[in-house]
Order: sequence, then structure tokens, then C-alpha cells
Amino acid sequence: MIKFPKPKVEQFFYTYSIDHFQVSKDEQKLVFSTNLSGKRNLWALDLSKEHAYPFQFSQKDESSSFIQFDPNGKYVLTSFDADGDENYHIYALPPEGGLPQSLITGAEDEKYLFAHLSKDGKRIYYNTSKNNPSFLNTHVRHLDTDKDELIAEGEGAPTTLAGVSEDEETLIYESVFANTYNNIFIEKEEEKIYLTPDPKKVHVSYDPVFTDNHSIYFPTDYEGEYMYLAKYDMKQETFSKVLELEEESIETVKYDKSSDSLYVVTEKGVVDKLYQYKIKSGELKEITKPFDLIDQVTVTESGAVYLLGGSAVKPDNIYRLTNGEKWEQLTDNRVLGVSEEELVDPEIVTYASFDGMEIESLLFRAKPENANGYTVFWPHGGPQAAERKFFRAMFQSILNRGYHIFAPNFRGSTGYGSSFVKLVEQDWGHGPRLDNVEGIKWLFDQKITDPDHLFLVGGSYGGYMALLLHGRHPEYFKAVIDIFGPSDLFTFVNSVPADWKPIMERWLGDSERDKERFVNDSPVTYLETMTKPMLVIQGAKDPRVVKEESDQIVQKLQDKGRDVEYLVLEDEGHGFSKKENEIKVYKRMLDFMEKHK
Repeated sequence: MIKFPKPKVEQFFYTYSIDHFQVSKDEQKLVFSTNLSGKRNLWALDLSKEHAYPFQFSQKDESSSFIQFDPNGKYVLTSFDADGDENYHIYALPPEGGLPQSLITGAEDEKYLFAHLSKDGKRIYYNTSKNNPSFLNTHVRHLDTDKDELIAEGEGAPTTLAGVSEDEETLIYESVFANTYNNIFIEKEEEKIYLTPDPKKVHVSYDPVFTDNHSIYFPTDYEGEYMYLAKYDMKQETFSKVLELEEESIETVKYDKSSDSLYVVTEKGVVDKLYQYKIKSGELKEITKPFDLIDQVTVTESGAVYLLGGSAVKPDNIYRLTNGEKWEQLTDNRVLGVSEEELVDPEIVTYASFDGMEIESLLFRAKPENANGYTVFWPHGGPQAAERKFFRAMFQSILNRGYHIFAPNFRGSTGYGSSFVKLVEQDWGHGPRLDNVEGIKWLFDQKITDPDHLFLVGGSYGGYMALLLHGRHPEYFKAVIDIFGPSDLFTFVNSVPADWKPIMERWLGDSERDKERFVNDSPVTYLETMTKPMLVIQGAKDPRVVKEESDQIVQKLQDKGRDVEYLVLEDEGHGFSKKENEIKVYKRMLDFMEKHK
């Protein structure tokens, strides 16, 4: 009898990801962005075949931000950046795929962001940083004449085109003042018509959907705690609340013309829910799904619903819902040779923080036969994001090696109401830090781990928090891994992308007015107590947390003779778009933890 060994950690390295997708008008072709070949590219499926096999659709080896089919089937639009720099330019591809042709591009440091394609496929609306890097401009490109027309200039806040009516008579813009404060409005004869009653009240509205040329539906938390569905009637010039769900935030709305209904995705803590809402009757039906989280929803003219989604033990795949009942999995993304039962699904736990606030967290327990007695503490990135039940190859590889993982959704996390998510604004290093400290104490109290068996690992804001916790609470950890985390708030606030700078005041604060807080909350303030072994990982082309943020703290600690390893990925940005780099990072992290056990 042939006996196969238990899954090896390397098996988790070779999973691929799917970022986004689009379906052709005739529903014969599905194109999606993936790193299936080891590098980001567009791949496709021929849906007319019963057993479709994916084939490479573009030859660019870079990340894209959108895919759009020409309604007449003459071309496919997409965008690509360069090694993770997030400066996307717009390209066109033949309908059968091939080499991308530059369509709307400019200087390397400029962004060209797709907004809308006209119903006849002759006009492309887009936003660009060209000539207005902080606030952005909106253009329309006429493909039949190649005329490029400036139609709006952002001022006062980064402003982008967010919605276009079918007749193209109404354009909706979005101005962003912070992650928790924006306005959506129609510009009519140089007058701004806001879709919510009072634009000065701090709230969020986004992704407006036209159901006809005068009815607009959109998610908002205007005068509310959770995002709900609102409607703006252009004829009546009225705002109304349409659908509100208890302790669920409506995140995505898609219109199905064939049934005159809206498909609504809600965020509830660490999972998502899917509903169909009938506009005329108000009937609401929850749709069960074979996964926990939804990354993208697309509704075709036929009424078919396509979803990109996954779970902690199920990598992202694309599914099709037909007749409102049956799910069909179109892609087959999985961990090679490993069943879902062999992966680790997290427990949802809560603990009380320093001020009594309840913090929901995910606790991943390594399988008993693998458990090595050590735990990884993971503060998530964002910070206005959350650790949810999505698949992380990194997590499953760490769990396979025997480490438990604890991931708290500290104050500032999404999914727990508007007030909760605002708590991190102008408080990056006090309340959230103490929430994390209380999570560590909870782990100790539950006898899950102790200071001699706890590793601290974080990326982006989580990397910042890892550095700060290391400096202020080194007694709790065995060793620390920082993945592109800001190290000095004074330098970070001035190095972010130009279109981020207008929102930094509300998000982080002012470095002169808040000098004392910036000092207290900057990891570099605590170099003397950063005594534990460290591994720092950084993408050289990261536009969000620039390489200098990692350079400076590594150099300062090495000058003090500290044990600091530094891994720089020259062809990556704020993440790992190339599989070989991702594998290199995972192996280095696991080797580092094994070394310091």
C-alpha cells in the first residue's frame, strides 16, 4: 500500500490568487487577473465549453486594476502598473487576447484610472493624476476621433468619476476627505447637487448605481452607524433610506435589469452575506453561498450572477449563480494535494480591552499533530480594514509548521460600525496598541502562549504596529517580523502618494500641531527597547510605505548592534505580485521563526 506523507509547507506556497474578473456581453468568455503563471497577467475561460481550461489572455506580467469588454466585441480594456508602483495606465487587447496596446498612458509617475465605458463602446471615461496629482482630473476619450476631453478638475480633495447614467447625461463624482468621510454629487451647470442632504456631516457614500436615468441607489452611513441602502431621485430631488440591516454594513450594490432587483453584499464582522432586493415590492431574500467572503459581484444582462469569493480554507474562485439557486464553480483554485479538512478554519473569539470595549478576533489553532507550542500574533493592515475569514497562503503555511495565529480586529477595524472604524483616526498608536496588548494578555490568560513562545508579525499598518509593540512592549515577544511598516510618522506623512496627502490630516493628523503625539506614536522613538531579533521585509517600489521607512529603522538598529535581518524585493511594491517573491518571503519568515524558537 502506498502511503503519502502529510501535507508539506511548500504545498501552500504554490496556491495562486484571483484579483478581479469580467464576463463578455454574450457570456462566452470570462477574463480574470491572476498570478497563475507565477506573475500577474490576464487569463481567460471559454464558457461555451462544458469543461473549460484557462488560457493566458495577456502578455504583460504586471498587475491590473480592471477588465472591461467592449459591448460590440471588438476589444478588451484593462490597465497595468509597473512592478507594484500602482501607477496604472490603460491598455487595449484584441478580443482573443495577446499583446496589450497602450491606449491611455503618460509619464511613469502618472496614474490613469478607468471609470466608465459608454454603452456603444465609443467613449472611455477615466481619472488621472496628470496635471493634478493631489486632486485628480476626469477626462473622456472619444475612440472614433481619438479626441481627449477634460471634463472635470478635482479641487480641495481627491475627486473621481464614480457613476455615469446610461444616456451619459448625468455624471456622479466622489470627493474623498478621509476613509470615513466623502461626498458624492452631480455637477449641473457648475452647481454641485449632493446625493445626501448635508455634505458637511461626516459620512461615507460610494458606488452609485443607476436603475434608470434619474434613480440612483448607493450605500451610505449618512446619520447612521452601519452602511445602508439609500436612493436619490433626480426628478423629485429627494434622498431616502431604502434598506437597513441590523449590525450589517451594505458594501456592494449591483443592479439586475432583467428582474428589476438589486444584489446586495453586506459585511457582518468577519463574514459577508448576499441578498437579492426586489425594488418594486421591497422583498429581501438572502442567498446562501458556498464561501464566507465576496470580493466581487457582476450581474449580466441575462440576470446571471457571477461572484469572486472564498473562505479561510477555500482560496478565491469565480462562481456563477443560475436561476437564483444553483452555484457553479468556474475556476479551480485550491491547495494542491490538500483537502479543506486539512486546512485550519479559525475560531471567532472576543475579549474585553483596556476600557471594556469588546474586540472580535480570529484564533487559528494549528492541527494537534503539527502544533509546536508557539503562536504568531498578527495585527492586520489598513488600519481601517479587518482580518476576516479569507484564505491566506501565508497563514496556512505557518499553521502547517505548527504555529497558532491570533488576529484581533482592534478599534479602527471595519465591520463593526462607523463609530468603531473612526476610533483609529488621529490615534494610530494608543487605543489600537492597547487593544493589541489586551489581546496578548488574553492569550496568556487562556494559556495559549507565553512571552517565550510568541512571535509578532505584521504588514503595512500591521507592520507599523509590530514595530511599535516591539518598542513599547518587548517583554511580550520572542522575535518580530515587520513587512513594509511605517517606522516614523513624521517621514511617513510626507512620503505617501500625492493623492493621499489631502486625507492625511483626518486620518493621521498634522505633524506640527500633533508633534507630541507623532513622537509618542512613532516606532523610531523606542529604538533603545527594540532588543528582540527582527526581520524586516520591504518592496523597493512601494508607493504607500516607501522603502526609506524600512531603511531608516533597519540602519538605526543595526548601528546599535541589534540582530536585524533585511529583505528588499527590488521588483515589488506594497505586496507580492510575483509568486517567486511571495515564496521567498514565506520561506524567509518561516526560517526566521524556526531560528529563533
